[in-house]
Amino acid sequence: MTTPEGEQIDRIPAWIKRVTQDLKVSPVYDAVFWNPPKNEQYHFKHSRPIKPESLRIYEAHVGISSPETTVASYKNFTEKMLPRIKYLGYNAIQLMAIMEHAYYASFGYQVNNFFAASSRYGSPEDLKELIDTAHSLGLVVLLDVVHSHASKNVLDGLNMFDGSDHLYFHSGPKGNHELWDSRLFNYGNHEVLRFLLSNLRFWMEEYQFDGFRFDGVTSMLYTHHGIGTGFSGGYHEYFGPFVDDGGLTYLMLANEMLHQLYPNCITVAEDVSGMPALCLPLALGGVGFDYRLAMAVPDMYIKLLKERSDEEWNMGHLAFTLTNRRHGEKTIAYAESHDQALVGDKSLMMWLCDKEMYTNMSILSEFTPIIERGMSLHKMIRLITHGLGGEGYLNFEGNEFGHPEWLDFPRAGNQNSFWYARRQLNLTEDGLLRYKFLNEFDRKMQLTEEKYGWLHSPQAYVSLKHEEDKVIVFERAGLLWVFNFNPTKSFADYRVGIDKPGTYRIVLDTDDSEFGGFNRNAKETRFFTAGEEWNGRSNYIQVYIPSRTALVSLPVTYSFLGLI
Repeated sequence: MTTPEGEQIDRIPAWIKRVTQDLKVSPVYDAVFWNPPKNEQYHFKHSRPIKPESLRIYEAHVGISSPETTVASYKNFTEKMLPRIKYLGYNAIQLMAIMEHAYYASFGYQVNNFFAASSRYGSPEDLKELIDTAHSLGLVVLLDVVHSHASKNVLDGLNMFDGSDHLYFHSGPKGNHELWDSRLFNYGNHEVLRFLLSNLRFWMEEYQFDGFRFDGVTSMLYTHHGIGTGFSGGYHEYFGPFVDDGGLTYLMLANEMLHQLYPNCITVAEDVSGMPALCLPLALGGVGFDYRLAMAVPDMYIKLLKERSDEEWNMGHLAFTLTNRRHGEKTIAYAESHDQALVGDKSLMMWLCDKEMYTNMSILSEFTPIIERGMSLHKMIRLITHGLGGEGYLNFEGNEFGHPEWLDFPRAGNQNSFWYARRQLNLTEDGLLRYKFLNEFDRKMQLTEEKYGWLHSPQAYVSLKHEEDKVIVFERAGLLWVFNFNPTKSFADYRVGIDKPGTYRIVLDTDDSEFGGFNRNAKETRFFTAGEEWNGRSNYIQVYIPSRTALVSLPVTYSFLGLI
């Protein structure tokens, strides 16, 4: 192109569908015209699965989805990861870092080519095969879409595309994100709206994705982008002068377009602010998302593990944080996501067990107090988050079995090492390691939810938050949930309220030997209700709840053939 000033500039087309990078020659990408002959094109064989009533998301990054110290491929994910995800009982995959990004260590959040699937994992046809195979297994696939900002790259990105700083972005300081060192879209520009809305349709049509997790929604909603801002919940923060009308309008348009064109499309908002009506339809005055992420929940767990002893855990605060969500708007709860796995932070299992992860996770070694505590709380934290925290659940790959190391991509600061840019999935396949117990518990938790459907049931009724005993009791989806977070005390014949009378049997027990526990409650155990009010419920039962364990129980039904 020739600019008005007479300068001749070369750019990669903004709508390019494939770019490749040869780091031995240059970090700058080259544009590739991708139009393989029909016999080399991948043709979809399977239709999209129906929209799940309960969304159980497995958050994954293709490049790290292997124990090998290399960039894993779409092919590897299709062959190795999809069967694993299906086995674990998840029904949705959230793929990260798919939109092309020049710097691998950016985790996919510095996008330079919005229509190009990352070539470092393989070809576009390989990605289509991955998604089609997932559909054949009944798994929906969400794309982690980054429309909140763009890479500053000039030669192979959108920045300074026509020689000016304001073709796709705001000009001057308004077009730059201070913390992310990236460019900010001008959502009030018609061509920008056309570009971004077309981008969403492209991923839905070309690759058959089933929806999107929108990254950085808080930055899009406010002119201050959430920087240096604490949200108290006051409505002046959501409907005041700091709301970015352009960003809000774009998100409304995007959701309305997607849901009209693709009725089963799923959209998830990553918003830390708690914007009201974010997850209500446009017709009701909302922004139109289906779900929002419960971003306060993992922060709470990190604070508890980092700053509080087990005796100082506040049951009321724990239950409040898990249930503090806007009525009528669906929330996806999670104990930890990729954010908590990154270098500079630690996963929950690392906070719980630290260096003993490397020395005492073998069943041949001593079951130390630290490992016992870590495994118990790892299961309990996930279960209470799953049952109490929302209408959907999310887990980052590897965290289901307590992955022993953090995540750090190759960069100058680590001599471009791939050692931490991988997932040691092989650890669950070693029968001598305790990781298998956590993996099996996660599977049982997902499959139990699939059977009883608590995520799409009304919010739980919490009947007990006992600070001294460290016990939380609630009912949801007809199930009774009893958690004993006490680090030292077990309780025999502990009385808990229950609304529905009958005989109860255990359907999930964190203390089951199948999950590395001590089997202190036999699987055949039955609890019987007494018709007396307790804790505001019509009946009560008495249960044995060992220290640091949780029980989920179900009323037994009778038939002419006996107990079911």
